[in-house]
Amino acid sequence: MFPAEAQVTRSLSSPPVLWHLCAQPSFEENESRRLLGSIQSPASFTLMVTSSNRGQFPVGASHGRIRHTCRAAPVGADIGPIPDDSGTVASRGTLVSATDSRARRSLDAMVLSAVIRLLATTLLSFLPILPALGQSADFEPPRLANGTPNLNGIWQALGSAHYDVERHMARPSMMLREGPHGPLPAVPVLALGAVGSVPGGMGIVDGGKIPYKPEAAKKREENRAHWIERDPEVKCYLPGVPRAVYMPFPFQIIQNEGAVFIAYEYAGAVREIYMKDVGPAETDSWMGQSVGRWEGNTLVVEVTGFTDQTWFDRSGSHHSNQLRVVERYTLITPNHIQYEAEIEDPEVFTRPWNISLPLYRRMEADARLMDFKCVEFVEELLFGEYRRKPLER
Repeated sequence: MFPAEAQVTRSLSSPPVLWHLCAQPSFEENESRRLLGSIQSPASFTLMVTSSNRGQFPVGASHGRIRHTCRAAPVGADIGPIPDDSGTVASRGTLVSATDSRARRSLDAMVLSAVIRLLATTLLSFLPILPALGQSADFEPPRLANGTPNLNGIWQALGSAHYDVERHMARPSMMLREGPHGPLPAVPVLALGAVGSVPGGMGIVDGGKIPYKPEAAKKREENRAHWIERDPEVKCYLPGVPRAVYMPFPFQIIQNEGAVFIAYEYAGAVREIYMKDVGPAETDSWMGQSVGRWEGNTLVVEVTGFTDQTWFDRSGSHHSNQLRVVERYTLITPNHIQYEAEIEDPEVFTRPWNISLPLYRRMEADARLMDFKCVEFVEELLFGEYRRKPLER
């Protein structure tokens, strides 16, 4: 049984067609119900329910089998008892108000018209900057003395790609275990609470998914299950490419007519981009070997010679030492670079795939790279057990 008391206020003297009724039922402890009601012709009402543990919500669909129907009634009339589907009396109340549907329709039309005018005005205000979403034909980038676009500055990506480059929903943690009603944070990261959770993101992978081979996809799932043990970022290893670009840290491009150098705040990582072909990389490394060239206004950088120890994100997305990345940096406004990268690894992926995202110039007057030499931050994690007198772990 779910008794309810309903009260509203009559707003118009004209005969009502659409009735709005608000009910505040008294529910059993920890119970929630959606009550769907309608008064039969010539009038009808929409039932609102306030629950002690669910708040107020309109009833657009029934919950379980509960459905309430009422007969038409004049203002002030007793509209209960109201039978449910089984014929059991579930609620009652006194109808004390209504709203004329014709007035409501007129008001709705006025509101809709105002919203349309607002949207039109807003769209028109944005038209002058819409070309900024891509390089317009009339945008002329600032240039160095030799005519190449000037990419000098401190840049940073926004978003959640550093958690997961694929499109993803928010989840409780970067490392999960099965719970009684769904995934829960794994024990090693439980104490992190919301700080260790993963915000949702639209992803930066063209097409949404990385084309892993079956065995490689299985390894990624294993990486996720052991994130805190396997993610190289946890141990402050160099991030690799392209991960260094969209980590939540700024980086600085230092460029002159013959050289390009990139310094990253994270771990003090650096890359020298050779502007002439220096041949194949002599050894595998965390940041690879970068060889650049200009194609029109775009800096194209081919990166090879990787170790297989870097990841693309905090979600276990991995590769082999056959990874090849071709980056493209295009200045599309004075303060935005469009970054794109084609990623190829025949040992891990079924085909090449692409990522793309904008990079934003840091505009603060005192913008600079700060020290984040995290190696010393993880010394206790990596080597603390070798102390002469180890600390509690």
